[in-house]
Amino acid sequence: MREVKEIEIRSPADTMKMRPWPVTPPPSREEVAKVYARRKAEEFGKFIEDNLGFEHIYEKPEALQGLKVLDVGIWRIGNAFASSLLAELGAEVIKVEPPTGDPMRQLTPFGREEYMIADNKTGQPCGLDFIAEMRNKYSITLNLETPEGREIYKKLAAHADVIIENYPPGQFDEWGIGYRQISRFNPRVIYCWVGILGQWGPMKDKVSKHGQWMLDPFGQAACSFIHNTGFPQDLLPRGAGGDPTRSGVWIADYVAGEQAAVNILAALYYRDEFSGKGQFIEVTSAEALMDILDFDISWYGFNRSIKARTGGWDPNLNQYAWNPCKDGYMMIGGQTDRLWYRICQCIERELPQFGRLITEDPFLKEIAARNAFEALVKTYTLTTMWLRANTRAQTEKKLMEYDVAAGPIMTIDEVAEFPHFKYRPWVSLIEDDNYGTLMYAVPPHAFQHRTPARVKWMGRPLGYDNSEIYGRYLGLGNEQLRQLKEKGVI
Repeated sequence: MREVKEIEIRSPADTMKMRPWPVTPPPSREEVAKVYARRKAEEFGKFIEDNLGFEHIYEKPEALQGLKVLDVGIWRIGNAFASSLLAELGAEVIKVEPPTGDPMRQLTPFGREEYMIADNKTGQPCGLDFIAEMRNKYSITLNLETPEGREIYKKLAAHADVIIENYPPGQFDEWGIGYRQISRFNPRVIYCWVGILGQWGPMKDKVSKHGQWMLDPFGQAACSFIHNTGFPQDLLPRGAGGDPTRSGVWIADYVAGEQAAVNILAALYYRDEFSGKGQFIEVTSAEALMDILDFDISWYGFNRSIKARTGGWDPNLNQYAWNPCKDGYMMIGGQTDRLWYRICQCIERELPQFGRLITEDPFLKEIAARNAFEALVKTYTLTTMWLRANTRAQTEKKLMEYDVAAGPIMTIDEVAEFPHFKYRPWVSLIEDDNYGTLMYAVPPHAFQHRTPARVKWMGRPLGYDNSEIYGRYLGLGNEQLRQLKEKGVI
């Protein structure tokens, strides 16, 4: 019989220690002012920094202040990201979780609990994915599988401007709490369902008999995104690769979340400016991702071609790809004839063979011919020969001397310490009441002139805001909440 060991609950300080950041300070404003002066942009640079500077955002109003949002989705990033975007812009977002919590709270790389962060009040560990997308949101618990829980939910929904959910198709309607029912007593509600393939049609979203939900990779697979991503088989030795690959992040869900937020804002504008009524919205990750797949569907419709995988190469432009160099990978942009010649002049200083491409192969002189498969192989082979003798910093400096767009492929630690990104900043620190010091990516919509987005807190422990939210909206006191908890309703 296996020995059962008692698990010790450790604090965040014991499990995950925040690394010192930044390791080196960002450039000073005086140093950056010299850059503006060299480019004769002193006045404009000062105007931009005075109005968009990160240090001023918490002094300004919020664009969506007063907007009330219920996020009732579980298991997926799509709904969570949509409500995060609204919360960062000032909406009051209430995350409604089952009493056992959103299963995403338990997601952690390789199932390792030490990669989770424990709430410093209860010691309950939580996955970083969930914490990152719980920013600015309140957490309440509610058992929607009980009649009493559904009645409470309807009372909350009466106050909502927006509802975001992602349960199996028709589940909320079957429970009597879907858009058709809620819109009868709250006709102004914007109701957004976020899924993978949709709530209608022969392949609509469903839950398997084992309770498994369709998640992000199904969206990537269904729209040919995965087919497009990876290296072509015929360029690699047998057994060395050439298979399609998924995105390293849940790109389908994130794109769906962004589209959901855009749809919601459009519906709010139409409601408030024209109709006075809300509406139902459906967003799927497969369709949202397909919408950004370049010209693939048009190409297929035009001549029945199926776009092949090209790895890091762009089939429209040469050069326009990343290639290996001495200490990593380098992105070079030579999408015009003019830039192509500048690349040649730079590389042939150290690799004369590259210069001979221009004189010996007339087809490489024009952009259209350079994009042929054989030309891609020839040019990128020689480019890599040159790059292998140079570091990323050396490569960038040499190419910039010829006004060629070039940039290194950076790892996340390099991003966190890159002077430009620290100065703007792209990353920042927050002292969260529940999870301690956390590093986070600053929202791109934080740089609005008058109503910038902001992060006020990151995670919330499960049910942390039950007392405040149920008291404020439904007038429930502590004794009533205690009784509901004993019955398994919250």
